[in-house]
Amino acid sequence: MRALALVLMVLAAGGPASLPDVEDEVMCVECGTALNVSTSPVADQERAFIRRQIAMGKDKEQVKAALVDEFGPGVLALLGVGVAALRWRGRRDEEPAADGPELDPEDRRRLDADLAAYDR
Repeated sequence: MRALALVLMVLAAGGPASLPDVEDEVMCVECGTALNVSTSPVADQERAFIRRQIAMGKDKEQVKAALVDEFGPGVLALLGVGVAALRWRGRRDEEPAADGPELDPEDRRRLDADLAAYDR
């Protein structure tokens, strides 16, 4: 009976996370890029940490909380950057940008690539 209750609790909570579920929503704290595209050694450490958390049966929110405990709040910065970028991107079509420096082509390419990931 306890086993059935445990299974029902896991199913109700959405079940354990998967690496792509979490990887798409967090950052590499070393290079500041999305974890799913980062190739830094710290990104490899973060992915290994996520795999261990998943092996323990944790759901996505629990894994993300453990990531913050282990690597700091910068690991979740992707969401804030994405929201700000989407707002900027939407405003760009409606009104001229405020006075400020123009993005260099490489920064613009990276921003467009990151935003494209949200448009999927």
